[in-house]
Amino acid sequence: MTTQQLFLGIDCGTQGTKAIVLDAASGEVLGLGAAPHNLISGANGRREQDVGQWRAALALATRQALLAARVSGQDILGLGVSGQQHGLVLLDPQGQVLRPAKLWCDTESSEQNQRLLDYLGGEQGSLERLGLALAPGYTVSKLLWTREQHPLVFQRIARILLPHDYLNHWLTGRACSEYGDASGTGYFNVRSRQWDLALLRHIDPDGRLEAALPELIEAHQPVGTLLPEIARHLGLNPRALVSSGGGDNMLGAIGTGTIQPGTLTMSLGSSGTLYAYADRPRVSADPGVATFCSSSGGWLPLICTMNLTNATGAVRELFALDLDGFNRQVAQAPIGAEGVCMLPFLNGERVPALPHASGSLLGLTPDNLTPANLCRAAVEGTTFGLRHGLDLLRRNGLQSQSIRLIGGGSKSPLWRQMVADIMHTPVVCTEQSEAAALGAAIQAAWCRYQDSNRDSDPAQSLAQLCQRCVKLDASSETWPVAANVAAYQQAYERYQQHVATLLKSE
Repeated sequence: MTTQQLFLGIDCGTQGTKAIVLDAASGEVLGLGAAPHNLISGANGRREQDVGQWRAALALATRQALLAARVSGQDILGLGVSGQQHGLVLLDPQGQVLRPAKLWCDTESSEQNQRLLDYLGGEQGSLERLGLALAPGYTVSKLLWTREQHPLVFQRIARILLPHDYLNHWLTGRACSEYGDASGTGYFNVRSRQWDLALLRHIDPDGRLEAALPELIEAHQPVGTLLPEIARHLGLNPRALVSSGGGDNMLGAIGTGTIQPGTLTMSLGSSGTLYAYADRPRVSADPGVATFCSSSGGWLPLICTMNLTNATGAVRELFALDLDGFNRQVAQAPIGAEGVCMLPFLNGERVPALPHASGSLLGLTPDNLTPANLCRAAVEGTTFGLRHGLDLLRRNGLQSQSIRLIGGGSKSPLWRQMVADIMHTPVVCTEQSEAAALGAAIQAAWCRYQDSNRDSDPAQSLAQLCQRCVKLDASSETWPVAANVAAYQQAYERYQQHVATLLKSE
């Protein structure tokens, strides 16, 4: 009997924190836990969270996962933290949080983002200098916003941390950042894998921001071990190694085995993401493709749509439907929803670049205005946004024989078929839908292995772990249907025409 090797994976997302216990020896997930977060919202695009909720949710989700796994926290060898990308956590010299964290979906700093983009020479200038085009959700505009809107807070900044960096700091007392998550800040050069210090000095000539940056570490390097008081609080082994962690998309890539060219992952969560692994920085000429670094030593060309299950959920709540009732309505309507088209940009949109847009319904007539058509138009509209992103990745030379599907929406057979048909590509789910939490646990095992076997090849040891721990759900495999593909193509072209009209008016 193989001795268990237990690792904890944490994913701090927008809606809540997930935790899993992984036995890296067998590749089996033994237990899961979850705890919710609340959002601080404002009509001006403000989307913030109290980081104290993250700490409390991490503790609760960890306890639940350990109970479900029926294991002792003292047997945990290491843990990894995945966090929502782009968020801004500011600490004072005493390590206290200065204000609520601004999140990836916050668009309150859109004006500051535009000014920074203008300073860099527009989207093309930003692509040339940083390897990606600044977007409103990125961290850098939040820093300029803080300077202008909260000057007294700005003067007290001693640490600038991303969400997962902050949780690692809370766990270990060490402030550091890993290349994958760091590449989504907007003050990081993805080609050279270095901070862009000159851009931070443009925001703050006094050098405060530069001095507040965390140390950069490689994905396979540990941050350290748990602080004794945190280990007691969480009921974990104080010698447990905390891995570098990373952004949710980067660790989702590990959790789906997207660590080598040829694999594509799509996430149907609050937002929609689509990403592929690349072994070199293939910077796209299209600013919609973000060429982030991966948390496995390479790069992760990615597109993100800001509206997915938040949009379908809003329509579901409008008609007071549960999930089954909503899916029945979607199934009742034909492909193309009889001409009803939804542009689901409830939070503005990143891809296509419409940060100030709002949602809209088009093509309505007295005959097609039905709950079924509106429900289907919501699902089609969000999926068409991801098809637009797939077209961008394909134009950048990224190909895949199939798509690995994760996130809440992937549990719906109806939506899986829709994705296969709209993308004209087979799709398959991973057995573990909490891919970011699984990726965090796999990375924790990787870090521990590399820490004790320093001469081994990091890429090879990660590949072996993914082969053992990432399992595909064969029963979920879904192939495109030719007749559906043609019908969806017509509806997608209508969607593109509506988006083009909107882009012209922006």
